[in-house]
Amino acid sequence: MKNFFSFLSEAKDSEASAKAKRMGLKGDGHGGWYNSQGEFIAKTVGGKLEFFTKGQKPGKDNPNAAAPKAVSNASATKKTADAGAAQQKQAVDTSETDPDGSSITIVFGRFNPPTVGHKKLLDAAAGVSTGGDLKIYPSRTVDKKKNPLNAKAKIEYMRKMFPKYEEQIVDDDKMKSIFDVLKAADEEGYTDVTIVVGADRLGEFKNLANKYNGDLYDFDMINVVSAGDRDPDAEGVEGMSASKMRKAAAEDDFETFKKGVPEDLEDGDVAALFKKLQGIVGGGKKVAAETWEIAPKFDMVGLREAYYHKNVFTMGTLVENDNTGLVGKVIRRGSNHLICVTEDDMMFKSWIKDVCEKVVNYPGPSGVCGDDRLVGTDKNRQYVMRMTGSTDIKNFINKYRKK
Repeated sequence: MKNFFSFLSEAKDSEASAKAKRMGLKGDGHGGWYNSQGEFIAKTVGGKLEFFTKGQKPGKDNPNAAAPKAVSNASATKKTADAGAAQQKQAVDTSETDPDGSSITIVFGRFNPPTVGHKKLLDAAAGVSTGGDLKIYPSRTVDKKKNPLNAKAKIEYMRKMFPKYEEQIVDDDKMKSIFDVLKAADEEGYTDVTIVVGADRLGEFKNLANKYNGDLYDFDMINVVSAGDRDPDAEGVEGMSASKMRKAAAEDDFETFKKGVPEDLEDGDVAALFKKLQGIVGGGKKVAAETWEIAPKFDMVGLREAYYHKNVFTMGTLVENDNTGLVGKVIRRGSNHLICVTEDDMMFKSWIKDVCEKVVNYPGPSGVCGDDRLVGTDKNRQYVMRMTGSTDIKNFINKYRKK
């Protein structure tokens, strides 16, 4: 018969194991835990889950378990830590903290428009977040072609499509990029963060999130988990994407569009969303933009042709990454990618299919697109009024009418 102490020891081991599995980690059967890229990042020691230095490889000796790192809420203390010590990050004991308050699972995505494929993403995130917090952040990126719905519209439809996650969907206009989200999570006291993304964005998010850990924010562990592959040619959930939905709207293909909407959305709302997209990207009686502008993955030839002739993404252009929300100026043009730098001098790389030219409201850096400066349009009137400092139409007319 097991004694009482053996029972307590097994209970602790079980708790540590459950926490590791919630974070998407895989065990080696001997207390070691690996992330989805095969990197050793944690070990069960004395019934406690301890996290170690980044970059460990399978088959190598586990890093020495040093004394736990002192945790401080003062951001100044974090940023003045010795650079060498940051690279040799010591083991951190998180088992003594509140298991329901120390870890968070994050979803940051475009949802433009939300689809049945996004439900699969959210379900995967919910599975990973068991025992911790889950927060879903729709990006704030907006343009007339690839990101036609603004954040307010997206969130409204998301809460109807995914009622199970209504409380987890965050509407915060300050959360414009994945960095904003991670910094907020750090300030809220979370020590472990898991980011759930589509398989095609796994590397991008993993590199960015870990690159600035210890600088912009400081987590004991950042784990990036794939929600699964997406096949654009598949007929089911795996083949549905926002790109296919925008393309269907532009081609006036309501049947294909309807297949991409979760069953929780009522027919009237489905039709309203379809018409709303057509009114922005084109379709029906309105001439739609080129396919490469609306859904580049379905017309990469057209996108590359426009890129080659420098019709888009020229040097110095301000662009926004559709996936991460990062905004930066183009400083290098590759064959099919861009190197960009943010106003904070952070460099990031983006495939040309994943960026859009950023329109900046006046006053500020130049960047108002040609469509917003067409003479006779409301957009042009608003643009000129902003330049002249006028906000009221009567004052604007009186100020500039002929004497």
